[in-house]
Amino acid sequence: MAEPRSFLLDLEDAVSRGTPESCLQALWHATDVLITGQYSEEQIWTFGEVIERLAEDIEITARVRLANKLATSNNAPTKIIKNLAFDDSIDVAEPVLRQSGRLDSGTLVANARSKSQQHLLAISKRKSIPDDVTDVLVERGAAEVVTSVAANKGARFSSAGFLHLLKRSEDDHILAEHLGLRKDIPRHIFQQLISKASNEVKRKLERERPEMGTQIQAVVTDVTGAVHARFGPASKNYFAAKRTVAKLHQYGGLNEDQVFEFAHSLKFNETAVALSLLCALPIDVVERALVNNDREVILLLAKAVDFSWTTTMSLLFLGAPNYRITAGDLDGMKREFIRLNVGTSKQVLKVYQSRKEAAVERSL
Repeated sequence: MAEPRSFLLDLEDAVSRGTPESCLQALWHATDVLITGQYSEEQIWTFGEVIERLAEDIEITARVRLANKLATSNNAPTKIIKNLAFDDSIDVAEPVLRQSGRLDSGTLVANARSKSQQHLLAISKRKSIPDDVTDVLVERGAAEVVTSVAANKGARFSSAGFLHLLKRSEDDHILAEHLGLRKDIPRHIFQQLISKASNEVKRKLERERPEMGTQIQAVVTDVTGAVHARFGPASKNYFAAKRTVAKLHQYGGLNEDQVFEFAHSLKFNETAVALSLLCALPIDVVERALVNNDREVILLLAKAVDFSWTTTMSLLFLGAPNYRITAGDLDGMKREFIRLNVGTSKQVLKVYQSRKEAAVERSL
């Protein structure tokens, strides 16, 4: 065909002397020529200038048709695509938001922050979604949006995004299932999910994710048996430890150095009570973290209260079978501890604490 710029100038000149019907006919012709050809970004921009002028006053049915034509095209002019994505009519915006590869993450974030829940739902069904976009979807989206994006295998989530999903799944078993089935869910989020999930959700996740069966059972099983097997049942020693540590805490003497001293001296009761008070968590949660084979939770709690690696090691050895950890395992735990972020760990700790508060409210 002729040089695109020359073709479009001739087209625009003809349209300027035509009727609304001829303008619409010219719009479809120019759009078809654009999406079936191979052009540079500069040439696509030229097409876009003409198509934008032709589409200036078209009716909604024509905008829907234009959106469907351009949604899957790599030649779609970005300015037009953005205008269609922000159209108030979801019939116009939906195909573009769901399919267009010409929308960058900044545009999707702006759309998700300002448009309707139907717009958010369309974004949630994209083939791939970066985490800065899903952050907005899980925070602002209605239940249908959040469930949709959680079920989307092409969606990526930040640490904050996973925490929002966890919080929103508390009273939503469908969302809990989709979250638990994600292959990229962090282990500590999965553990929290399982610890409060319904029996139905637990059974489904065991069927759908057999590789997580051991972890699911470990979380579901009451920690009491494991603790008692290694450290003996609750006794006068435990209550004495509780009184001693509580008094230290009351007078400001409970700190990281004291926790290290307890753990280094293999004083399990004192260490558990101290960590429980410093983290504002129930004693059973801390005991579970100390003796669980999966050490990520204790790493996370230690990071949340900003303990050093030396103190954290003392906690790990205290809870390890026979107080032994291989050098290889210890190196891996150290890398994981360094990787953890204090701020994110504090957020996870808040989730644990909110569950404690909710349990107290339910008991009143």
